[in-house]
Amino acid sequence: QVQLVESGGDLVQPGGALRLSCAASGRIFRVNTMGWYRQAPGKQRELVATITSGGTTNYADSVKGRFTISRDNAKNTVYLQMNSLKPEDTAVYYCNAKTYDNILYWGQGTQVTVSS
Repeated sequence: QVQLVESGGDLVQPGGALRLSCAASGRIFRVNTMGWYRQAPGKQRELVATITSGGTTNYADSVKGRFTISRDNAKNTVYLQMNSLKPEDTAVYYCNAKTYDNILYWGQGTQVTVSS
């Protein structure tokens, strides 16, 4: 089992910034890719960004140039730096971990609200 705990969600004004954190524990040696997904009210959960154990990153087109995913393997933590936030970034953000044998784990989610 892998446990994921997110933090950092908040209310922020348009144009502002937030950094989300996701701490992993448990059988973390099995984890390959970690990532962030989000789900807005009435919409499906969507990919935001992922990062492999080797540091290869992937971003949704809607966040490229504004969001940065990073990973501290020593701390078993993945981060999402979100800059130039827009109201359409409002969602519950979920941390995700995928093991080398393709088992998925999810965190409980953290709310990000972008509003003036």
